[in-house]
Amino acid sequence: MAARLCARHLPPVWLCRRAAQGQGRHYRAALCAELKHPLITEEVASRPVGPQEVRVDVHFCGINFADILVCRGQYQEKPPLPFIPGIEFSGAVLETGTDVSTVKKGDRVIGVSNFNAMAEECITDQKTLWRIPENVSLQDAAVLPVSYGTAILALEHRARAQPGETVLVTAAAGATGLAVIDVATNVLRAKVIAAAGSDEKCKLAMQRGAQSSVNYSQGSLKDAVKKLVGSAGVNVAIDMVGGDVFLESLRSLAWEGRIVVLGFAGGNIASLPSNLLLLKNISAMGLYWGRYQHQDFALFSKSMSSALQYCQQGLIRPHTGAVFELEKINDAFHHVMQRKSTGKVLLSLK
Repeated sequence: MAARLCARHLPPVWLCRRAAQGQGRHYRAALCAELKHPLITEEVASRPVGPQEVRVDVHFCGINFADILVCRGQYQEKPPLPFIPGIEFSGAVLETGTDVSTVKKGDRVIGVSNFNAMAEECITDQKTLWRIPENVSLQDAAVLPVSYGTAILALEHRARAQPGETVLVTAAAGATGLAVIDVATNVLRAKVIAAAGSDEKCKLAMQRGAQSSVNYSQGSLKDAVKKLVGSAGVNVAIDMVGGDVFLESLRSLAWEGRIVVLGFAGGNIASLPSNLLLLKNISAMGLYWGRYQHQDFALFSKSMSSALQYCQQGLIRPHTGAVFELEKINDAFHHVMQRKSTGKVLLSLK
């Protein structure tokens, strides 16, 4: 499957002109017309906004693994074909529905959507938009929703990380890993050990605020952490890798330590040795940030507002790893799949 999306095997992305000129407004979008095939860039027709909806002129759209999975048919949500991927974006309000009261035309906003953001325009419910402070750029704002929303809920809500505690973060040079480092170090004033799979990624994590780093491709993560903090262990671990890295992170925890599972980038899901939870009074928990949008919207919204506030105050510094134009969407997907980027990968619609 990966080979099908590999850039060197793909035909150039083509632009399909609309069949009927003059029938309303049209805009360009990245379209998944067939699962497990390259995306196409096509002009699609605008539709009217509903009473609670807002039309946004999209400037940047974040690219996430969820976008790649949904285009393969491997995500839990399976939108009908054809569909436009993309779940987070920044832009400016073009039009509001009759009952919209939270934003107005011209407002700069970030938002989340249900797979329709990789386009020049996006229509979404007013409650899934947040106004961007004047001193925050549209590019920086586009990095915030998924990565920083996840980092904030993982550290503040689930792990309850405290100032002075030690936080171990795996996949530390990825978009969410860097967000965890940023929030833990600069907002919560915790000490961060960044764990990544190469010296280059460890170096970036240190530059972005980690106090120390571990390259877990070169040996035992547990042993390396023990050399850094001693036998006491770390207070919090945020894991996005799974498998052996998760198990070594778990074994690196201190008494009453907390580990939060954010994903399984390594491809393996480890079995949890529950005896370790008992011996050290450890708490193991998961975080699926997007689920809060439906289960606890107030908390979900707070994570977004907090991210914008921290950015406005200069406490955090969102990091963009790469920016691709819309016509290069398949190259962008390949870039993300190959884990070439450190930080958030964005699609530019302007």
